[in-house]
Amino acid sequence: MNIEENKKLILQALAKLTKELRGDKSQFMFCSENDISTSIISTIERVMKDPQLTTVFKIAEAFDMKPSEFIKLIEDELPENFSLIEK
Repeated sequence: MNIEENKKLILQALAKLTKELRGDKSQFMFCSENDISTSIISTIERVMKDPQLTTVFKIAEAFDMKPSEFIKLIEDELPENFSLIEK
């Protein structure tokens, strides 16, 4: 896989996790309650945006998680031996 395909895998894992954790709550309600832009969450969930690190931290906090826990959940969705660096 090339770097762009691997980046897309990360974004797909982020989108899936965000949707799952948000549950039945609408994007609007989730964003309103957590001071996050609806357009950012929408583009993340449609795998159209690579969010800034501060946004990932804010999303993790909205789910009452440490950023490291949130990233670990994303990592768990990726293939075994996943790497962005070609070796």
